[in-house]
Amino acid sequence: MKGNKTDASDAEAIWEAGQRPGMRFVPVKTEHQQAVLALHSMRDGLVKARTAQINQIRATFYEFGVALPEGRHWGMKALNEPFAALEGRIPAMVLDALQTQSVLIRDLTGRIDEIEKKLDAFRHHDERCKRLLAIPGVGLLTATAVVADVGNGQEFRSGREYAAWLGLVPRQAGTGGKVRLLSISKRGSTYLRTLVIHCARAVVARRKQRSSWLERLLQTRPWNVAVVAFANKIARTIWALLAHGRSFDPAYVSKPSV
Repeated sequence: MKGNKTDASDAEAIWEAGQRPGMRFVPVKTEHQQAVLALHSMRDGLVKARTAQINQIRATFYEFGVALPEGRHWGMKALNEPFAALEGRIPAMVLDALQTQSVLIRDLTGRIDEIEKKLDAFRHHDERCKRLLAIPGVGLLTATAVVADVGNGQEFRSGREYAAWLGLVPRQAGTGGKVRLLSISKRGSTYLRTLVIHCARAVVARRKQRSSWLERLLQTRPWNVAVVAFANKIARTIWALLAHGRSFDPAYVSKPSV
């Protein structure tokens, strides 16, 4: 866009950009895709709210000398003992507020479970989600979010381009003929990238089948670097299954196009 922002200059900029061969265009999502992404957005907000409430109730208990077990599940499961131990030791108004907050946390958990049931229903009716779930590490959230966000992946020319769009490739900084590879670019959807990295972290941490490629990577690179590299591999596999309509085959070997 040249000059000040006006309707005329905006239209001219769009018209000029549309004629450039290297310009990237945002694919139009269907209403069904937007609905699934809205469910993910609502769930993500509820999870953040629940985490904030759990951290707050944990900190309040800690101020009174009670330490809850680590983790959401075990911390909420052990709430009855701290309430019984603090009864009569702290003002009743504080204890009532903590009990109200624990009810709020359980309510948030129930609402999150309801949204996950809706996502599971979408997974049952979409063949693409079923094929993605066969990839090690990929679960309900990742499969439904990917299908709702990129559809069949036809807007990407290769798995490498899809991984770059997710921000799972190194940033490049070059001048004077020298190119440096930095940390990952973190472009594209933060939510999708986080899900794919969590998939990779679960596989690397609990790997049952030894992969020579992964073992060599863990011996020569830090843990998180190996996790992101494996996340890049998962992203390419996701694109291949969506773009080519294939099912996951762990023994499949890709061949370069002629």
